[in-house]
Amino acid sequence: MKTKTLKKDKVNIITLGCSKNMVDSEVLSGQLLANDIDVVHENKKKDHNIVIINTCGFIDKAKEESVNTILDHVELKKKGKLDKVFVTGCLSERYRNNLETEIPEVDAYFGTMELPLILKQFEADYKTELVGERLLSTPQHYAYMKISEGCNRTCTFCAIPLMRGQHVSRTIESLVSEAQSLVKKGVKEIMLIAQELTYYGLDIYKKRELPRLLHALADVEGLEWIRLHYAYPSKFPMEIIEVMKERSNICNYLDMPLQHASNNMLNAMKRQITREEMEQLVHDIRQQLPDICLRTTLITGFPGETREDVEELKLFLQKMRFDRVGIFTYSHEEQTAAHALVDNISAEEKEERAQEIMEVQQEISLEKNQEKVGKIFKVLVDKKEAGRYLGRTEFDSVEVDNEVIINTDKKLKPGDFVQVKITKAYDYDLEGELC
Repeated sequence: MKTKTLKKDKVNIITLGCSKNMVDSEVLSGQLLANDIDVVHENKKKDHNIVIINTCGFIDKAKEESVNTILDHVELKKKGKLDKVFVTGCLSERYRNNLETEIPEVDAYFGTMELPLILKQFEADYKTELVGERLLSTPQHYAYMKISEGCNRTCTFCAIPLMRGQHVSRTIESLVSEAQSLVKKGVKEIMLIAQELTYYGLDIYKKRELPRLLHALADVEGLEWIRLHYAYPSKFPMEIIEVMKERSNICNYLDMPLQHASNNMLNAMKRQITREEMEQLVHDIRQQLPDICLRTTLITGFPGETREDVEELKLFLQKMRFDRVGIFTYSHEEQTAAHALVDNISAEEKEERAQEIMEVQQEISLEKNQEKVGKIFKVLVDKKEAGRYLGRTEFDSVEVDNEVIINTDKKLKPGDFVQVKITKAYDYDLEGELC
């Protein structure tokens, strides 16, 4: 691709939004690199002349961040600091016509499934033999792995099917091959991601095959931790828990977004499950695997949510005592079923409710962390920061969960596994000494 600069093109990829977007950016990077195009993620040197912005269009805050990032780089292009600006990802998929009208200075917009078209802008070819090959943007010792794309669920608040389409599983063979390739690069932990993990295999194998996939991945030599994110609670296949019990390199960790606990809200959200069924599911999972760490995410401020619904959610948290909880405030999204409802709760009230709920969880988190004091855990070292090493137990995923502050004079490096005795507990972090 020729531009007004004489030096070789250098592409900077900026990724906004979730880990699924990050994987897409890594795949794009791998394809560009294979076509002999210089590419970097989040380039701090600013010595690039082309930018590809991989956007998020999930909720209002994410959309605003994406639009602002596009505008910032269009401004750099106007000042002659960039030759080209390309935009891809969920925002571009969902609002391409609007964006082309409002920000015409962008050289081209692409949807979520248009990787070959992006490559054509660089006179590059999509190399099918590179399927599963990525240029990692994460530290070398962990990686995300997307096992499927899209979602067939009909949750009323969610715009993901509009941007990512229907559920499409990848084959077990392709995922095992990718895992083996990642391990060769030094990856020790793989986090399995999808819009909906438990639906895996229904489209290509005609039945839920996440347990079979887990067994196949657990057989990959050198893969020390496998972590599960985004499991849907309705019709949850308990065989997953059986596999966790059988295979030592599958973390006793499950991320299961429940979204609410009031039956009124669950019904309005079309979650296909009741509070009573969720309580039974959590009980059954813990009965089979008492040491499991359960993470969930919740939404507050959905249209029609009452103070009674909020109180019910708080009581549910106190009863269930989840290990990890994240919370979103409801975002009124066009073309979703909930958009027909009146968004009748102010942004301030949504935030206040979210804070109330997180205060309940903060107390639970502290109590659960205090129970770990004096115990020894296997910890994966992530980084050194401010002179101290930071790592995680198998019960913590990167960025969203607890960190372990490791006190030691010994030299460690990212990717090391060490034994740490916990000496102090905080609301969301632990501190300990090397054994």
